[in-house]
Amino acid sequence: MQLPPEDRTLSPYTGYTRAHWEAAADALLAAVEPYATEDRALYHLPGDRQSWSGRLSDGLEGYARTLLLAALRQDGPALERYADGLAAGVSGVWPRIEDRGQPLVEAASIAFALRITKPLLWDRLDDAVRQRAAAWLGDALTAEAWPCNWELFPVTVAGFLSSIGYEPEASRKAIDRGLERIEQWYVGEGWYTDGDGRKFDYYNGWAMHLYPVLHAWLAQDDGLTALYGDRLSRHLEDYARLFGADGAPMHQGRSLTYRFATTAPLWLGALTGHTPLAPGETRRLASGALKYFLDRGAVDSRGLLTLGWHGPDPAVLQGYSGPASPYWASKGFLGLLLPADHEVWTAVEEPGPAERTDAVTSITAPNWLLQSTSSDGLVRLHNHGSEDVRYDPYYTRLAYSTVTEPSTSHDNSVIVDGDPSRTEIEPLGVGEGWAASRHTAAGGTRVSSVVLAREAVEVRAFLVAGAEPGTSVRVTGWAAREGVRDGVRAELLPAVGLDAELSGVTGEGDTLFVALARLTGDADAVPLEETVTVRAVGTGELTVAWSGGTEARVRLHGSGVEITAGD
Repeated sequence: MQLPPEDRTLSPYTGYTRAHWEAAADALLAAVEPYATEDRALYHLPGDRQSWSGRLSDGLEGYARTLLLAALRQDGPALERYADGLAAGVSGVWPRIEDRGQPLVEAASIAFALRITKPLLWDRLDDAVRQRAAAWLGDALTAEAWPCNWELFPVTVAGFLSSIGYEPEASRKAIDRGLERIEQWYVGEGWYTDGDGRKFDYYNGWAMHLYPVLHAWLAQDDGLTALYGDRLSRHLEDYARLFGADGAPMHQGRSLTYRFATTAPLWLGALTGHTPLAPGETRRLASGALKYFLDRGAVDSRGLLTLGWHGPDPAVLQGYSGPASPYWASKGFLGLLLPADHEVWTAVEEPGPAERTDAVTSITAPNWLLQSTSSDGLVRLHNHGSEDVRYDPYYTRLAYSTVTEPSTSHDNSVIVDGDPSRTEIEPLGVGEGWAASRHTAAGGTRVSSVVLAREAVEVRAFLVAGAEPGTSVRVTGWAAREGVRDGVRAELLPAVGLDAELSGVTGEGDTLFVALARLTGDADAVPLEETVTVRAVGTGELTVAWSGGTEARVRLHGSGVEITAGD
């Protein structure tokens, strides 16, 4: 990918300007064009993998997600090609939108693209094509969605159809139904869970906030814009902390192959005026993420986005991931809707949270603790409240970071009787410098966990209850992704109940295990054992004395956790 020279005056952290975003968009669009069918209704990108929806649906996905990029780029010549594809697609090529089918997802991208390019694309179509396109999209108004962020796809389609006067009553009902549905999943402080349960991840930003805010903004509904805009602004206070100084987003959750789609809510805040971030910080975080992936093999020799994180990586894929799935990264180009003279594009870049100062930040809604260090720019997420309905390493590990990924050796786990499972996660609270939870492990054993963090150091304590005496327990720590960055090291030391191999056994009744952990890129860090002293003072009780002189008393018990701080 050929990009303009870096501008280190305007963008001292990334070198990227609006011209870099435009060039990246143009290159991505040019690279996919050879894979369009002759009628341009489908884009069959190369590769052996096919999603569970099948080749036809995957081809529609290729059309819809790259159309979204052309629409955000406001690329007239490209949109003319997509107009041809639209005419063919709605004339019988595309699969129908049916209950819980992938075409419902892609219909939302098509509808949004048509809405923001109306003079360039929709208004230039023949009337017969417009009628067929509206009818094809119209099936989304009554299609049953999966009970998660999918509820917002009919809202997005209905917003466009309402704007052109198609089925106004049905469109209104679809909008009301979807917006009412997501209210059940709003848990406060700017956070949604993606459907029932406690599924917290990037879908908060690139779906749960994106679609309602865009709908309200495009509909010029002041009441809804204020409601959803305020939620977005609050969310961005936490969200901005999920990016490392190298631009990496947190490696947690599903659909990570969308990569720099993580930047969409940053741009959305600036676009709608609902953001706590300075203009230069917004661009620094967004450009940092784009640069991070482009520098690390996200685009192959053909200019195509690969199925993976850096390069190809099946570990981050799901059954719905097809050849064109990565092109939901198009959402990351939302900033191109801002005019070139907007202050987000003209302000000098400012450092992000991970670069400004060391911070340990509790996030109540998902029951997370974020730990960042400015010396190395690393961000760590201690997960004491997010899980999927199944055992999923991208949800159920104790911790994630911007420089590590879940490993097959079960990093960041407490392994009971050889079983790393962590299910039925129950939040026990977060506070200043700590987070705690309880979960089910092997054989129904319950494990209460607490982490205390300061600078780069972590104290991880586990109270294992209900296990047979002599049950093996092993604690694991960080597993650095090989080759990500020189000098990053992971450390783990036993403190209570564990031997040098970080293993122990349960005794009669509840048994306490404690380890010290650190993930750091600071070559001058003092030895881990000199940073903190831990002493067990009773069943489930310990004192934690930091080298700086502060102390905390921790008590884990059947009903929760108590933490008392002192000098």
